[in-house]
Amino acid sequence: MLALLTLAALPAFDLAAYEKPRVIAQAAAALVVEVKTVTAARNPRSAGGPHDFSSDGDYWWPDPKDPGAPYIQRDGMTNPDNFVAHRQALLAFGRTFDALAAAYKLTHDERFAVRAVQHLHAWFVAPETKMNASLLYSQAIKGRFTGRSIGVIDTLHLAEVALGIEALRGAKTFPKDEEAAVTVWFRDYLAWMTTHPYGVDESNAKNNHGTCAWLQIACFAHLTGNAEKLAAARTRLKEVLLPNQMAADGSFPQELARTKPYGYSIFNLDVMTALAVVCSTPQENLMTWSLPDGRNLVRGVAWLAPLIADKDLWLKTARHDVVAKKGGVATSESVKPDVMYWDDWPVRQPCLIFGALAAGNEAWLATWEKLNPDPRVEEIIRNYPIRQPVLWVR
Repeated sequence: MLALLTLAALPAFDLAAYEKPRVIAQAAAALVVEVKTVTAARNPRSAGGPHDFSSDGDYWWPDPKDPGAPYIQRDGMTNPDNFVAHRQALLAFGRTFDALAAAYKLTHDERFAVRAVQHLHAWFVAPETKMNASLLYSQAIKGRFTGRSIGVIDTLHLAEVALGIEALRGAKTFPKDEEAAVTVWFRDYLAWMTTHPYGVDESNAKNNHGTCAWLQIACFAHLTGNAEKLAAARTRLKEVLLPNQMAADGSFPQELARTKPYGYSIFNLDVMTALAVVCSTPQENLMTWSLPDGRNLVRGVAWLAPLIADKDLWLKTARHDVVAKKGGVATSESVKPDVMYWDDWPVRQPCLIFGALAAGNEAWLATWEKLNPDPRVEEIIRNYPIRQPVLWVR
């Protein structure tokens, strides 16, 4: 099995011991969560079949001037009439399975493995309930597209699921034939992601969408033992994602330019640090690996961590001037609060724990410990794909 990164710059802190009570409590509740997949609901607007994941474009709305016309965009503003049943099912599965897998890793209690495998079987093996290993009908827009490449972000929560599957290896209730059947699904989906135009386009995205695509590629490659794809993800992080997205101070200008710059900055750093963790090798720690000019992911955490610890700084710090274009003219604008969900961030962001364990920063660890590990707002849950750090580090 390919090795995940060991983060040991804080030897006095035992992540497994700290997380164990919370994880076991979550897993105990997860034992009774209903097993439900995409086949439990059908999007009447979708061009796909009952086994195809479906979702609507988040920020697309009816045209008030012509309700029958193709939808129009309102960036950052989520349409409450979207079809969300498949996304909710996937999010519920991810939260449930990840808690069960993390609890099994920490306790080797077969109760948790039994229920975890039941969820895996329904989603990835059982012919009557499994999801197709493709994403052709995600982020559709009425009157415009039956599906889009950016829809690949909807399966981001399967990244941690893939690591949870690895944690179940050796469980008595996860026999080799079942493990093989589950792994086939992820192998097929990885092949789809890296060959279909939707997956290829998404992996080439220059913002958080590209980061999210490569985290999925890395985790699915890790699970399936695809060293070539994992190496490609490692190279992408070092040669494209980090140099093209991070500014000299550690911020992400493309995320700062959005209508929800705070949430998107956190989200992108969470995902990019997770990518660094899963792509690291015993010879190369990608959390501390630096570009020639000194940019690295620890610097990214150093820039964002104070703003997570004290959100008021986001509105006060002069650094938050970003370049925006109005009428083709570049202007400097102060970053505003996010247009939605400003009051719901931050939560227990994984970038803090990954950064703290990589750099030995006790302040970041203290901030992480104080934050809410179990958000209830659906939009925050959707943008919180790394919930069980014990599945990511040794």
